[in-house]
Amino acid sequence: MKVVILAGGLGTRLGEETSIKPKPMVGIGGYPILWHIMKIYSHYGYNDFVILTGYKQEVIKDYFVNYYMNNSDVTVDLSTNDITVHQNHCEPFKVTLLYTGRNTLTAGRIKKAQKYIGNEPFMLTYGDGVADISIPDLLEAHKKSGKICTLTAYQPEGKYGSLGIEGDGTISNFAEKPKESGSWINAGFMICEPAIFNYLPENSDELMFEKSALLSLSRDKQLNAYKHVGFWHPMDMLKDKQDLNQLWAENRAPWKIWNN
Repeated sequence: MKVVILAGGLGTRLGEETSIKPKPMVGIGGYPILWHIMKIYSHYGYNDFVILTGYKQEVIKDYFVNYYMNNSDVTVDLSTNDITVHQNHCEPFKVTLLYTGRNTLTAGRIKKAQKYIGNEPFMLTYGDGVADISIPDLLEAHKKSGKICTLTAYQPEGKYGSLGIEGDGTISNFAEKPKESGSWINAGFMICEPAIFNYLPENSDELMFEKSALLSLSRDKQLNAYKHVGFWHPMDMLKDKQDLNQLWAENRAPWKIWNN
């Protein structure tokens, strides 16, 4: 199953960080948050990624194109220009980098990935949030629901969009802003059936996935919630970056579920 990651946004609330790099490339402990997200999926054996790029896409492309050499011990013979690789520290990732346009909104980015995904279920998440989520449990909840899409629901302390969830897990209401504290929000980490593309028009460039497809799915009772009660944290502000880096530096990062 492929893992599709939305990585094309501007990330303007991170200030100078995103003046030189896209938001998913902002670092935690010396690694882009995008790498951390991929490591979460890889821990469970999901290594086939489709990265949907936009703003400053060349930074993401350069990172992965040069990843092998930048994570290897090498000897360079300048007289012959020969390079000997002694030891490699790479990941088992297979990465498709898809430029989806600088100003394309989330629905359009996902629609452009359809030909790379094929007619099969796929995982989908945002390139700016980490969690100690159990992907197998998420997948099981999705299969049991029989619905087109399952998203991970989370109750944060802060202010995010809210979800109305019925007793069987069906999402009956999808709102961008909460009306009270303790609301369930969309934390990403979604699983989608190929039928989701029926909710994405051919020209979706100016549509937000959350305000179009997900809203329509909730109205059709085809949007399921997997309630995650562990750790989840986005990187929206500089404070978020500082908090995540501190957790990593103190070896207290709950999302680090991998061993190496």
